[in-house]
Amino acid sequence: QVQLVESGGGLVQPGGSLRLSCAASGNIFSISSMGWSRQAPGKQRELVAITGDENTNYADSVKGRFTISRDVAKNSAYLQMNSLKPEDTAVYYCHAGVTLLGGGRYTSWGQGSQVTVSS
Repeated sequence: QVQLVESGGGLVQPGGSLRLSCAASGNIFSISSMGWSRQAPGKQRELVAITGDENTNYADSVKGRFTISRDVAKNSAYLQMNSLKPEDTAVYYCHAGVTLLGGGRYTSWGQGSQVTVSS
């Protein structure tokens, strides 16, 4: 009922930058929050950044380097990633807390975008 489409992943050298985009569409009444999580090979998925109506939070490992932003009118979110490190290599997933038209609330997930930081 709700689709999240991501774009912007790729290969970048250490110290470089990438910008991820995520657009939500479908049977949406409202979105309370949007965020990004990531999963590296052999590791658990971890929350990277999330922004809601009242606050924004970041994982300690990305504070000062990553910035999440949101365009409420477009049901979209963005993750600007600067000063990338090899340990940032992972599949990045967009997610959104959605209230559906007609009721019901759930978290929708994107398909994932590969980010590889390597020289």
